[in-house]
Amino acid sequence: MEEMLKIQGLTKYYPSFSLKDISFTLKKGCIMGVIGENGAGKTTTIKLILNAIEKDSGDITVFGMNHQKDEIAIKERLGYVPAEDFFTANSTLEKHAKMVQAFYNTWDHTLFNALCINWGLPLHQKIYEFSKGMKTKAMLALALAHRPQLLILDEPTAGLDPVARIEILDIMRQFVNNEERSILLSTHTTSDLDKIADYITLIHKGRIKESLPIDEIEEKYALVQGNIEILKGKEQVFIGLRKGEVQFEGLMLRETAKLFFNESYIKRPNVENLLVYTIWGEKDEESEKIIKGL
Repeated sequence: MEEMLKIQGLTKYYPSFSLKDISFTLKKGCIMGVIGENGAGKTTTIKLILNAIEKDSGDITVFGMNHQKDEIAIKERLGYVPAEDFFTANSTLEKHAKMVQAFYNTWDHTLFNALCINWGLPLHQKIYEFSKGMKTKAMLALALAHRPQLLILDEPTAGLDPVARIEILDIMRQFVNNEERSILLSTHTTSDLDKIADYITLIHKGRIKESLPIDEIEEKYALVQGNIEILKGKEQVFIGLRKGEVQFEGLMLRETAKLFFNESYIKRPNVENLLVYTIWGEKDEESEKIIKGL
């Protein structure tokens, strides 16, 4: 399967944060969800792909081309929707379209108008009158109107109501339907990824903790739940663990879970479990160090 995006050893240093040795591949026809807590490095990674900031080391190829040397050719085939909208409040969607189309030889005004009609986006209404969902769909319409092969979306469903979220997810599904296009999607809404993602990449503190097909989460990991009494002496085998007074829940490798627990306690994990307990496990280690230092 052809590679749409390939990142190898990507590194970016800041005084208070570093993105270190990021490597992953996005194949044609796939949706990859990039997850991680705030400040993990998701948006920094996207900015580096777009050549909006300078990398310190590593290689980024998009459509087999160098992201710096071939930036113009790449961006002709790439659509981007940022986390925050870029609209001028007192302007209209039609005026924004006229500005954006000047940058693309492949701009399709018929497609843009069709998307606006289909999604209920008024061309002549002031942007400040648009809802959050309308603004997101408007940015998508602008991104799709030049017929990109790769969409990069940064938190596209953040702050949307459930109906608007479903509409945006449907747009993503339709985009990759022909298996010739791909999406890189950064999001905190992990339930969206359970519905549409083919691959998951987890970034934590500037490093990749996991990058795998979403189907393999269930094969590799197990969510274990049960009464606190059966947990005694087994805490160290968990990747991440939360304990209450009566019950516990935690994430561990499936093969390890089979060694320590009965099948009745082993459940299917989802993307949120992978994210939460990977981070929770490190927090537990940090907490223990602090307590020992008291």
